[in-house]
This record gives sequence, structure tokens and C-alpha cells, in this order.
Amino acid sequence: MPDHIEIRGARVHNLKNIDIDVPLNRIVGIAGVSGSGKSSLALGVLYAEGSRRYLESLSTYTRRRMTGAAAADVDEVLYVPASLALHQRPGVPGIRSTFGTGTELLSSLRLMFSRLASHRCPNGHYLRPSIDVAAGRELVCPECDAHFYAPSAEELAFNSQGACPACGGTGTVRTVDESTLVPDESLSIDEGAVAPWNTLMWSLMTDVCRAMGVRTDVPFSELTAQEREIVFHGPAEKKHILYQAKNSNQAGELNFTYYNAVYTVENALAKVKDEKGMKRVEKFLREDPCPDCAGTRLCAAARAPRLCGLSLDEACARPLAQLAEWVAEVPHALPEEMRPMAETICNSFLLGAKRLLDLGLGYLCLERASSTLSTGERQRMQLARAVRNRTTGVLYVLDEPSIGLHPANMVGLTGVMRDLIADGNSVILVDHDTQVLREADWFIEMGPQAGADGGTVIAQGSLETLGAGAASQIAPFLTGREKPRVRHCAAVDRMFENGIIELQTEAIHTVKPLEVSIPKGRLTAVTGVSGSGKTTLILESLIPALEAAIEGKKLPGHIRGVSADGIRRVKLIDASPIGINVRSTVATYANVHDELRKAYAKTADAKAGGYRAGDFSYNTGALRCPTCDGTGTISLDVQFLPDVEIPCPDCRGTRYRREAWQILRRSRGGECRSLPELMAMDVRRAMAACEDLKTVQGRLQVLESLGLGYLTLGEATPTLSGGEAQRLKLAAEMGRQQSDTVFVFDEPTIGLHPLDVRVLIGVFQRLLDAGATVIVIEHDLDMIANADYVVDMGPGGGELGGRIVAAGTPQQLAQNPDSLTAGYLKEILE
Repeated sequence: MPDHIEIRGARVHNLKNIDIDVPLNRIVGIAGVSGSGKSSLALGVLYAEGSRRYLESLSTYTRRRMTGAAAADVDEVLYVPASLALHQRPGVPGIRSTFGTGTELLSSLRLMFSRLASHRCPNGHYLRPSIDVAAGRELVCPECDAHFYAPSAEELAFNSQGACPACGGTGTVRTVDESTLVPDESLSIDEGAVAPWNTLMWSLMTDVCRAMGVRTDVPFSELTAQEREIVFHGPAEKKHILYQAKNSNQAGELNFTYYNAVYTVENALAKVKDEKGMKRVEKFLREDPCPDCAGTRLCAAARAPRLCGLSLDEACARPLAQLAEWVAEVPHALPEEMRPMAETICNSFLLGAKRLLDLGLGYLCLERASSTLSTGERQRMQLARAVRNRTTGVLYVLDEPSIGLHPANMVGLTGVMRDLIADGNSVILVDHDTQVLREADWFIEMGPQAGADGGTVIAQGSLETLGAGAASQIAPFLTGREKPRVRHCAAVDRMFENGIIELQTEAIHTVKPLEVSIPKGRLTAVTGVSGSGKTTLILESLIPALEAAIEGKKLPGHIRGVSADGIRRVKLIDASPIGINVRSTVATYANVHDELRKAYAKTADAKAGGYRAGDFSYNTGALRCPTCDGTGTISLDVQFLPDVEIPCPDCRGTRYRREAWQILRRSRGGECRSLPELMAMDVRRAMAACEDLKTVQGRLQVLESLGLGYLTLGEATPTLSGGEAQRLKLAAEMGRQQSDTVFVFDEPTIGLHPLDVRVLIGVFQRLLDAGATVIVIEHDLDMIANADYVVDMGPGGGELGGRIVAAGTPQQLAQNPDSLTAGYLKEILE
């Protein structure tokens, strides 16, 4: 049997025609700085070829219904197994998906309640658990002699027969948010105070309201309680009114029924037929738990069966760790003849739950909507599902599985990878986290830099081999030779000398009432295991509270108080993709493209052709490629197979028609280049080509200082990684005074090599030097070690967390015995 995959002549993206052997049946870690070619090798070659060859072995009919991968640009790949990839950003599931459905645990749980529970007869009496249910026999109530059948597992599903009729199984209903109906109470009704009457109803509703006895010429805030009640909930009475048309002097009389403000919205919602109509209405709505099912999604009949004291909805509301303990005890509580069947069903549940518990997801409830899960949580769901299938001979490509994982959760991840190897599989691990990378049996390091300066193998072998050589950039971090502290942190006695931000909250979700102090003008890291409450504290509490205080608005309901003297701006910079428009590029987002278009419009070639700056736009300009409409790609309909996206054959992916290549501009160095050539350059090279354009040079210099010098100007922004997207969003903020600004970063080290983390720490230092307050939600120990102040949430996740375990300098936190973060932080600080 072959013991390695042979790759010869790989040229995907920036790979430089590389030849390499990748060991099979081992964990192979692929490392390298951002943009060095790691994903190109792992996903663009190994996964693409492994999945494509497997799919090509299937029938045409089957392949038509599956997304195929294009052949990789490589001379030869031998001995590659069928491949599965767990991507960095799993798709966000729909409204009906929950943690229970996504992990398939709910299927086992429904089967338990269908076969093992006490069922209720039509007259409300409960029967003892009986093996007759599994045998498909009719049940007879011993109290009232009613005959009935137990519900099937399908009848307990909120996606089918078990759905609550009021909400359709979604658990939520849209109701009118009365706080939005009159956004400005200083206005009178005549001046348009009642917003739905302005946008959803005839304006003459004001005249009808006046006929109902409401004063319409005074500020809304001065109306009596009775008048306000009429506006919001008044009866649908017919009134005889005299009205005058706004656009003419014509007047008339008519009888018109009064529509109160709430009914106006409800009526418009009932008549919505398209997305445009919904947008007009949804600003007046809020989502509330369904009053009929209390948000459980299940109808009354599906909530009726009881097993060991719980109903199905009550079981789904328990954290997985508690639920697994309960499931393990179920067989012992049943009649002896039912135990073999019960153990089979319960073991099926427990086997799936074990992986999720190992991966640190025990705090999640099965009822939790999948759309509310973090990227890391969704990725671990993927991983657990893949491992549970117990395949063999498969190549698993894991794209940064450490995302969103606290160091304490890494043990479960490494255990999962070892189990994959033990089952006869191979694992390709693309990651930057040194804790998980140390688990690799073999390393392939790409580099030496990013983009055009990367794409080569700079080191490979075991950790000992990498550590002994001088070429490896990751080895010093894996072996501990590199020290984590790279900035001078604030002293304890000077921590709050620039001011203080104070927040007090009531309980929300699983987070207990909190009081937290954050130093102004410092770098604060908020840490804790997954589900400990970091996101709730910062994104759902601190940011909304600061925004409300800045704008002079009412504080969110769960906020008791906030104090932040001198703060005038709060800016969240997260890892969400930048736009969905394929025409959005690094150059357009960084506001460089407009300047370049102006510069090229001034050239002699452009003037001779009669071209203006607008003609160089690949959105609408005359010089954009007509074949692909300036997108750089076209989609081929292959009829029986999935559509294939290829670079446009006319513009070769540059987005411009041929005439644009003939319009040349001479740089200060004497080189003549067209705009399409310039857009194909990375930021670093474009800086040299635009040294005579001061505005362009300055903006590109900001990108270079953010560690983005390897990005090409024409690179589509939706394809950027989370870390790249964060830094590009930050570009516009650099270089200005920021003493009144709080910057919040949600896991900014995602996708960053330890060397890139150092660049990011340098960026944060520049913000701090400009007077900003920087708060990061973070798991990366190097970033935490470089913070001035650390707030640690926990100690566990879900109900076991939700409080501040410790707060202080990294050194103070490392000595705290109550903190799960402390032990890992102490290790790297020492």
C-alpha cells in the first residue's frame, strides 16, 4: 500500500510548480504566514483532487445533484484518497435548523420519546411505558378504555407533523413593536408622528384619528393616556370626515374606517407579497417567542409524552452535558423487557453526544437555533458528525479547526484527530494555533512570505527536523524559543489613569448580573471558554449600551447603567465577509481605484481615445469587459453537471476589455503600465508603481502596515479570510486621533500566523498611541499575553459560566486558581 500522496507540478493560485510527498495515515500540519499558499495546497490541490476523483466515479445522474470540484492546476497527483473538507466558514443554516437537528441528536431523542415514553390517551390519562408501542400495537387506557396509537418519531418533529400550528414550527412569531410606531414624540400627528400611517396607510388616517377625538396638532408626548390608547389600539369605527387633497385645493366628504397604528402594521403584514413589501413592514415588527408553544416549536400533542419525568421540549431545553447524563439513566428506569431496546436507542444518542462533549459543546441545548451559533461552534458540529460516521481510508482536510476554541477545548479536538487516524484515515491540518499544530506528526511549511512572494515549501519534516533547521518560521513558536510578549504593557498602578468605562447589567441568556470596569486607552482582552458569555458581555451589552449613551437614547432593557466619559464613538470590527458583490475589490474598498481611474484618464492615450475617469470603472465603464460585465469570471452551463465558473476567456480575469491594456501611464521610474496590469499587482509592488501618486501611495502604505501587502489590488473582497477582512475594515481608521473611540474586535487573530499576530499587535499599538480604547474578544494566548488588562469569563460554558471569574493584568490572571485560562497563560508567560 502507498504510504504517501505524490504531488508533482502544483500551480494552484500562488503555488510555484511545487513537488511534494504528503504522508498518509498521519496528521500532517500545513503552516505558513497568511497568503503563503497553505489553503492552495490543502484545499486547492489535495481536497479538490480527492473529491473530484471520487465524484467522477459516480453516475452522471448522481453527479448532477452534487457540487463538483474543478480539476486542480497540477501535473500529477497520485494515491490521493477520497476527501472531505471541513471549511473555516460553514454556511449559516436556515431558521428551522437547531443544534439538535444539525447534530442529528434530536432524531435519537424523538425516537426515545416515541418508543420509551409514557403516552397520554385522548382523555388525558398517562399509560406506563410499554413494549407494545415498538410492536406497533394499539394502546388501551386502563382508566377510560380509550383506544389510541402512540405517536411516531415523525409526529414529534417540529419540521413536520409535530409543528406548533401557531408558529409553523419556527418557535417565533412576528408581532408589532409599539416602540417603533412613534419614533419622535416631539412631533404632532399632523406632522407625521405616527410612522406606519405615513408609509403603510393613506395620510387621511390623520383626519380619521382627529374624528376619533384625538388632538392631532399638539406634540405626541402631550397626548393623554386615553388619546394614546386610541392611536395604538382604538376600535375600527367608521367616521364621516372632511378631507382636503394635499396637491390641490379640492375638498370632499367621505365615510372612512379607523385603522389604529397597530392594526395598520398587522394589515400590511398580512398583505405582503414580496421582499420589497416586507422591508416596508419589518421595521415595525419584532420577533417574540410563540405564545402557544412558548418557543419550543412543538404542538401540544408532541409535548405530551413524558419520559422519566421530562417532556420532549423540556429535554431539548437542557444543556447537552446534563441531557447526556439523563439519557444514560433512562434504560434503568424502564421495565426489564424494554431495556435492550432502550439501551440501543440511548447508546446511539450517547455516541453522538460524546464527540460534541469532547469538543467543548456540552453547554449548548438541543433547542438552540443553529443561526445563533458561532463559526467555531458550527465547525465543531461538522467535525463531530464526520467522526461519528467511523469511515476509513478518507483524507480529512481541516481548515483552521481551532477557530473559536479556548485552549481548554483543544484537548477534545486533538482527541478527535487521533481517532480519525486510528480508524485508518489521514488528516491534513491547516492551522496557526501552536497548541493544535504541535499534535501534527509531520509538517509542511509554506512561504517564505505571502502572495507572489510565497507558494514554495520552505521546510518539511517532523518537529525535531523543523526545529533543527533555520528556514522554518513556525518552529520557534512551536518549540517555545520565541517569547510571547512584544509590547510594553501598562503597569498595575497606572492602568486606569486615562479613565474608566463601567457597565452594569441584569441577567441575560446564561449570563448572570455583572459589573465590569474596562480601562480607557488600554488594550483589554475578554477571554473564556466557548459559551462563557464573552459575546453577550461585549457585543450584546457593552456596545449597545455605549451606542445608546452616545446617542442619548434609552438603554437596552437588561442594562442597569453605563459610564464612559469622553467616548463619542464605538466601532465593531468583526470577521464577517466584506460585501457579497463580486465587483468589490481591495482597490475599491480601500478607496484607491477612484484615484487610479482619475490618473489614467489624464494620460495622453486616454485623451486620444476620448476616455474619462468613469470609463475605467469595471462596474459601468465603457472599458469594462463586455463578455463578463466586469466580474472577471463567467459561468458555464454544463447541462447534466453543476455550472462551472472559469476566468473570462476575453479579459483573462482582469475585468477590462482589450482597449484598456493599450492605455499606458508612465511612473516616476519610467515604466509604462496599463490599469489592468496595475490591478494585478499586489499592494507592495503597486506602491512602487504609484510612488508619484501621493494619495494612492498613502492609502496603500496603510494596507502594507496592516500586514496586507500581499493582497492584489483586483482581489475580490468577498473571498478574503476573516482576519484579512478585519484588517481591511480597519484601514480607514488608521492615522487619525482616536481618543474618543472604542474599537471592539471579535477574535481578530482568526487565520493569523504567530508572526502576523505580532503585526496585528503593532496595529493595535498604533491605535492606542492615537488615544483609542481597544477591546478584543480572544482565545489566542499570544494576544492575551500582550494585553494590558484581561477580563476572564466562565468558569465554564452555558449555565456553568456567565460570570467574571477574574480581571487584571495577564500576570495577575495567570495566578488565579478559579480561571481555566490561567494555567495556559501561565505556561507561555513563564
